[in-house]
Amino acid sequence: MKIQIVIGGKAYEVEVDVEGEDQSGEEGPAPRIQSVVVPTAPRHGSSTTGDADESKVCRSPVAGIVVRVCVQPGKQLQPDDLLVVLEAMKMETNVTAPIAGKVKSVKVVPGEAVKLNQILVEFE
Repeated sequence: MKIQIVIGGKAYEVEVDVEGEDQSGEEGPAPRIQSVVVPTAPRHGSSTTGDADESKVCRSPVAGIVVRVCVQPGKQLQPDDLLVVLEAMKMETNVTAPIAGKVKSVKVVPGEAVKLNQILVEFE
């Protein structure tokens, strides 16, 4: 059976095997198809909800738990400096600085649960 899925606004046609489907080629009643919206991270430069200046924030790339916060307000950073370590599904994700700049505020603490795209750090 061929189905169409949309991920991040782009449509893909895929062929799938359905358990219990009659392989004889006889057409039966049309199978019920369930639509599911799959959240995706915003692309660089795309608009997102919120009133923050996107060029001056770092958002969570995953939903998870904050393991470590490696910066504090006032710290000067270079691109790719380690900001926060998150744990999701027993894997650690290092979140690094997307830009050079000075930390204005840290919005999370160790042990806190964060959502996908939640602001972690703001820059001046």
